[in-house]
Amino acid sequence: MAQVYDRLMEDAPYDRWVEFTDRMLKKFHPKAAAIIDLGCGTGEITHRLHKRGYHMTGIDLSSDMLTIAQQKDPKAPIAWHRQDMTSLSGFHAADCIISYCDVINYVTEEDAVKDSFRHIHEALGKGGLFLFDVHSIEHIQQDLLGATFAEVYDDLSYVWFCDPGEKENSFVHDLTFFVQTNGLYNRFDEVHYQQGYQTEDLATWLKDAGFLLKGIYADFREQPSQEGDRLLFVCQKESK
Repeated sequence: MAQVYDRLMEDAPYDRWVEFTDRMLKKFHPKAAAIIDLGCGTGEITHRLHKRGYHMTGIDLSSDMLTIAQQKDPKAPIAWHRQDMTSLSGFHAADCIISYCDVINYVTEEDAVKDSFRHIHEALGKGGLFLFDVHSIEHIQQDLLGATFAEVYDDLSYVWFCDPGEKENSFVHDLTFFVQTNGLYNRFDEVHYQQGYQTEDLATWLKDAGFLLKGIYADFREQPSQEGDRLLFVCQKESK
């Protein structure tokens, strides 16, 4: 999927994620300088935050995604690492860790989410921020389950089915792509699994990991709110 990811995500709100990160850091950790982008994909947010002066590290499970991310600006002093967020290791005293575009929803087991939160907490310095987003349960139930998405371009077409999974609030993305290469269209298929989580459960797991939940912001709003499609969590490691 890495080869077509940026085409699929052309309308993604990258600048809004960047602005949200900048705003939360200025509010809760104004001296922050080093950010880890966890689940960085092709590095769009990573590169944008680097251009704002932050020292960036990009981490993803996909080596193909990381290759594309690095190729976008090979001379940029950004460290790229392949790791699984559920067993994140080797990082300490980071000022901020971000994980956007429903990366947490891709962690489909509760224990794995809890493990991720603990490892992220350990990788942060005192007062460090953890910023992430998830689909709201209402958005999953009302807008995603049973939906079909499709796009047709000259060199790329896809059909995307979003079907209910086996567990409550789980869903399966069944994608079929047709990509033009040398005048011919090649088909490839991918299946992606995601899990929706109740905000109360996430808040409990964050607290158990040692975080203070500073607020939940729906759809990039200026004030905390839980009414929206995308919920952004702002969490802080205690400074004492």
